Amino acid sequence: MSKPTIGLLYGDAAGVGPEVVAKSLANKEILESATWVLVGDERIFNRGAMTAGQELNYQKVESIDEVNPEAASVWLIDTKNTDPAEIEMGVLSSESGKAAGDNLVFALELAKREKIDGLTYGPMNKSGLYQGGYAYKDDIHLVASVFGLESGFMEVNVMDDVWFTRVTSHIPLKEVAENITKENVLNSILFADKIVSKAGIEPKIAIAGLNPHAGDNGLLGDEENEIITPAVEEAKSQGVNAHGPFSADTIFLRLKKENFNCLLGMYHDQAQIGMKTMGFNKGVTISGGLPIVITTPAHGTAFDIAGKGIVDPSAFEEALKLGIKLINNGYK
Repeated sequence: MSKPTIGLLYGDAAGVGPEVVAKSLANKEILESATWVLVGDERIFNRGAMTAGQELNYQKVESIDEVNPEAASVWLIDTKNTDPAEIEMGVLSSESGKAAGDNLVFALELAKREKIDGLTYGPMNKSGLYQGGYAYKDDIHLVASVFGLESGFMEVNVMDDVWFTRVTSHIPLKEVAENITKENVLNSILFADKIVSKAGIEPKIAIAGLNPHAGDNGLLGDEENEIITPAVEEAKSQGVNAHGPFSADTIFLRLKKENFNCLLGMYHDQAQIGMKTMGFNKGVTISGGLPIVITTPAHGTAFDIAGKGIVDPSAFEEALKLGIKLINNGYK
């Protein structure tokens, strides 16, 4: 099997992304498992390597067509769009946000042209992207727009072979309940089943309730009885191995006890808090439902430690490894 060609971006230049790129490529196993195409400003990549105390070796090219997988493992396309002297480490800026978005769009266009097989990027800052002119509520909506998609995609997290997704994501908490409809819950269950199946795993999905104690049979809310349970039953009738709704405060205890490999939450923090508690340095985010494998660490830009050389690259390394695995398995 030939090695995949994967685009590699540092994300927001003011965050820890440039450091984790350099630290991860110092891992020989990762370095040799793919042909890496760095996309971003050469000066930022080198600043990150210097901060991390690593030597970043690459071949610089002007075009993706010059990349030769037989000649080197790491190539760089310099976008020349971020002057390190103007980007203060650990500080949110529209300039850094715009450059991060520009680099991502550049790499996505390479993917659309089938010049790369997948993409992994360092942590983005949603406010930075927005202030930089990318008026999307999160990076997956930016990615989807490049592919012309308006629906059918969602962030999926992976931690210790358990997959996590949710019915609603980056919306205000006060808007969650109105978006918990039978159609939305059913579509999310079917989405989870499809995404996990495409990874070569037989899904067993645990579904969380919305209300405390999953509504206590209507005492604390009726969404479970009137919306979520009917959606679960409909999914079962379509052959999905779905179970619930379960009380959110105990659902994580069920994962290993009952051998679930997927958890569907009703809203962002319901799934994310438990998932990140399981191991913050291992979580990976997949942009599910898109025509290319895209992974990123589940943590953010970590502005508080950016530029100090102390960041743990483990989550980024897991993102790289999972991207390679999914590409090699034919996941799309």
